Amino acid sequence: MQSEQHITVYEHQSLYIGRDKNSLSEKQLEALQAFHGEGTCYYSLTHKGVKFCEYVGVLQVGNTIIEILPKADKAAGNEEDTITKWRDVLIGMLKAVGGFKIESPSSSSLRIRHNSILHLYFELFLTEVEILVHRGLTKQYRQTEGNTTVLKGSLHFGKHLQHNLVHQEKFYIRHTVYDKTHPLNQVLYKTLRLLSRINTSIVLHSRIGALMISFPEMPDIVVSEAFFERITYTRKTEAYQKAMEIARLLLLNYHPDIRKGQNHVLALLFDMNRLWEQFVRASLKKYKPENISIPESSTRDFWKPKTGGKSYLRPDIVINTDNSDCLVLDTKWKNRNGSSPQSDDLQQMYAYQSYYNASHVALVYPGNTKTIQGGRFYHPEGYLTDKTCSLISVQAISNIKEWQKIIADLFYVELRGTY
Repeated sequence: MQSEQHITVYEHQSLYIGRDKNSLSEKQLEALQAFHGEGTCYYSLTHKGVKFCEYVGVLQVGNTIIEILPKADKAAGNEEDTITKWRDVLIGMLKAVGGFKIESPSSSSLRIRHNSILHLYFELFLTEVEILVHRGLTKQYRQTEGNTTVLKGSLHFGKHLQHNLVHQEKFYIRHTVYDKTHPLNQVLYKTLRLLSRINTSIVLHSRIGALMISFPEMPDIVVSEAFFERITYTRKTEAYQKAMEIARLLLLNYHPDIRKGQNHVLALLFDMNRLWEQFVRASLKKYKPENISIPESSTRDFWKPKTGGKSYLRPDIVINTDNSDCLVLDTKWKNRNGSSPQSDDLQQMYAYQSYYNASHVALVYPGNTKTIQGGRFYHPEGYLTDKTCSLISVQAISNIKEWQKIIADLFYVELRGTY
């Protein structure tokens, strides 16, 4: 098992070689530069360093874990408390939108306090696999062939002559076996082997080893996005779904260092803008009154050229589409700090209000406090209309359930009184 170095930064911050305790080594920077060369958009390269963008989560480079946390406020305070707060906020948001499948009964039995979401994903995977091993790994019939001293199945005559002209006591046969060499088990075993190489948690080390012993030796399996898309679950294998989701995430985001074999990169990163949108939507759905509807998508045609494809309007969240109380929301993960919104954002909201015949539209930001600031659009002739757009800020707190309730009350109770 590797010894761990842990670096914590916030979104849009930079890491450099040799500047402070959170410095990169030259080898780590080389690995990040090589990973960036594969087309990654998670950070940009600077002089002797990297600058992170809106992606948050964790990068493991060799034995170094780089944790990139969101941070929507500029409040001063104890750095350790600030890190803990934003780590809890990130994990809580991912749980709320289904990133950890928190409805799983196994998630309530997690055993360690995690220093990053990386170890949390590792333990969730191990816990799910332990449940599967306890229940008994699924088996299947499969065709196999090879040399044996027992004649069973069918004799493969051509290969029998090729292999056994001298060894006449053997038979080259094809036969059917019923064992655990199932594609789903092969994926789990491949993921365990990956964790045995990259895990830096002492607490998880023995559990990985114990689980590997529970699996028979299996041939390696090549996985891809298409492979996971083709998987279908039956009554016998439906219990594998949660473990396979995490295996998919780990295996498809692992980038081995094929040149030197030391600074492998595992990237579990999430677009904070997209996560904020999903979190607000999940919060509104969780506390939705019966008379409220929130469709998953409300895309509408916007413009069509003489040749080529159409352009669309696609707002983040639409409440009560086509009703008299229709509300269109656009989420922005950035702290305005009292500044005016960008003109492009306001123009977009004006279009949403017109095309969806919305009674109200709003831009939704994280902030230091909870605020609702109203505003009205101008008519082309220069006078103010009754068309309104609110600027809404919601303070992030570590208690995710309470935060979700605050968001829901803000839109379903407080905002309704402003239009």
